[in-house]
Amino acid sequence: MEYPPAPPDDLALAERIRRSFERQGLMAHLAARLTHVSAGHVRIELTRRPEVTQQHGHVHGGAVAAVADSAGGYAALTLLPDHVEVLTTGYSIEFLAPARGHHLEAVATVLKHGRTLTVCRVDVYGHDDGHLRLVAAAQQTLMTAPLAR
Repeated sequence: MEYPPAPPDDLALAERIRRSFERQGLMAHLAARLTHVSAGHVRIELTRRPEVTQQHGHVHGGAVAAVADSAGGYAALTLLPDHVEVLTTGYSIEFLAPARGHHLEAVATVLKHGRTLTVCRVDVYGHDDGHLRLVAAAQQTLMTAPLAR
């Protein structure tokens, strides 16, 4: 089945993605925030707090990976119409530095958008007093599926 592209950057697109994001229990549990939506690009922030850290005080790799996965998924979804969804089929993440800072920011970009598969890159940065540090890099593949009713 051929899916027509989503509309170009507009308020309706951002609102559709925000509504979906607000239904994600894990993102709510982590207190993650959707901070940017445009066609093929999404940013999600996660504030470092004790509930998302590991024993050394860094943000836990599971939380980093979860935010990266959601950012890539929503970047892919921005290029699709509202009657479909995406599901991650796989991703690889490399942890490049301890996830430190006041907050983390997952920056997702669609690399290749196809009829059934989309590939995204996600960089996760630690923000601390105006300093940025790349803490993780991921590549993700997602499949397009009819919207579950």
